[in-house]
Amino acid sequence: MRRTSILFGLIAVLLLLPAGASGAGNACQQMRERLVYGGGAASGLFVVDAESGKPVCARAARTPRILASNTKLFTTSTALSRFGPEYRIVTKLLTDGRLDSAGVLHGSLYLQGGGDPALGVPSFYNRYGGGVGTNLLLLGSQLRAAGVHAVTGRLYADDSVFDRLRGVADSGYATSPYIGPLSGLSFDSGYRGSISQGFASDPATLAAAKLDAALRSAGIGIRTEVARAVTPPGAEVLAGVRSPTMSQLVGATDVYSNNFFAEMLAKLLGAHFGGAGTTQAGTDVIERFARSQGSGIQAVDGSGLTRGNRASPAQVVGLLEAMGGAPVGDEFIQDLALAGHEGTVADRMHGTAAYGRCRTKTGTLTAVSALSGYCFNRDGKTMIFSILMNSVSDLSLAHDEQDQIAALVASY
Repeated sequence: MRRTSILFGLIAVLLLLPAGASGAGNACQQMRERLVYGGGAASGLFVVDAESGKPVCARAARTPRILASNTKLFTTSTALSRFGPEYRIVTKLLTDGRLDSAGVLHGSLYLQGGGDPALGVPSFYNRYGGGVGTNLLLLGSQLRAAGVHAVTGRLYADDSVFDRLRGVADSGYATSPYIGPLSGLSFDSGYRGSISQGFASDPATLAAAKLDAALRSAGIGIRTEVARAVTPPGAEVLAGVRSPTMSQLVGATDVYSNNFFAEMLAKLLGAHFGGAGTTQAGTDVIERFARSQGSGIQAVDGSGLTRGNRASPAQVVGLLEAMGGAPVGDEFIQDLALAGHEGTVADRMHGTAAYGRCRTKTGTLTAVSALSGYCFNRDGKTMIFSILMNSVSDLSLAHDEQDQIAALVASY
């Protein structure tokens, strides 16, 4: 049975009082006490009224803390703002050959990855990705519709939009047990098949092999051997599939705390806005964006798996405050998990004022737990908060106290 102090018994009673009965100052004191009780002394908190920008509660608000998956707030806000909510990533099928009147393509095919984290087959992403996916196999029917019946060359996989480092700093840039192998031409989130089958050693050639088999099933004659190669200059586009919108990708990343999607988005930012499809280039873009919003982060990766990702509660709130007023603000907020209903907070905050009224992002590492987001109160007030706990000894207790803090924020 969990030990409960007399002090927190009194706090529990106070929480049952009508809003304002204990005073705003007392509510803030309760937040601070719950913060330390659930997260230890190395924890910080910041809460502001979004309309006035006035801070209403703080504890160590400007001390940088390990962010864990609250890092994704910085990655996804950057991706949504830089690409726009309707942007889609294109995976192309190109050729260096020519098509004759008999439907024979004299040349080779190049499957050129665009860095789409959702590329795969419906049987995978409908089961494991909540239906958010890009169907690679549609390229086969498009090629057949273009009049191609046979290919004299072979199918090459082009993953050159990204580097070939499969992981991030947390795993020494090798494939991490927590995310699939990163690739400019990913497939089924890096898995060989179902999740139980483990990760692929080379996602790009796996994607090409799957497409090659689909082409032959569609009656298109092509050699069975696939390889990697960069698409030659001047190659002609024969077919293409587009990803879900960036807003949908961001929603899948934040609601379910999808590490693979977050790291792919970081590299995509690097490829388009940082000069290279690398994690380093991507995190540089993320850091610049945070500074442009009056916030800041020390970003080491896109997902938060590496403990070097750090920001203060005030910086997290500063980012959320800026995004709330941004042109893509509505999409960004709606792409966060609704308390008690979705993703990583589906089973949390039930029976509290935060239930159905707060959109949040969680974060978890060893001894680290975080919860940040927006709460929309019954009186129409919007509150923004960040809870960063860095000395957690009991994760369940940390979640309980975070949920009660969120309830206080939602009742403010």
